[in-house]
Amino acid sequence: MSTRVSTLPAPVRFTLPDGWVAVPPREVKADNAAFVAVYPEMKGVFTPNITVTGHVRPHYASLEQVAEQALAELRSGASDVQVGERSEIGNASHPGFVRAVRFALPYGGKPLYIVQRQAFFRMRHPRSSAHMAVLQVALTALPEQFVNLLDEFHDFLSTIRPEVVQ
Repeated sequence: MSTRVSTLPAPVRFTLPDGWVAVPPREVKADNAAFVAVYPEMKGVFTPNITVTGHVRPHYASLEQVAEQALAELRSGASDVQVGERSEIGNASHPGFVRAVRFALPYGGKPLYIVQRQAFFRMRHPRSSAHMAVLQVALTALPEQFVNLLDEFHDFLSTIRPEVVQ
């Protein structure tokens, strides 16, 4: 089933993989997200999730600059943040890239290691030629969960399409 998210700077449509359930962002303390889905079959110490957020940036800003800002925000609440492999994705009209990030959050007095696959897409801002819309999509999971969800996350990314603003 196709889902439309219109609260982003550039509205998008996508199809969630089987087993994922949309939840209100406030319910999972992700107030800055426009969309959140969880994978309840792996509920436990940490429930895997996909978040979709959007940003408006000046047209000259690079995706790398936007990604570095996102990393700085992550570092403000996490420790031992490490960036892994990254690669370009998308196409000429909607370029993007993905990267792996590992970090620790405090849990029960010890660090809980989390892995994130972050994807950033540059899109035309529907109301301003001086700005661009950046879509940030992240899969967040424990390392042992992550390996089982990564392929379907990449499949999910391939379903994301800009929604034509009327």
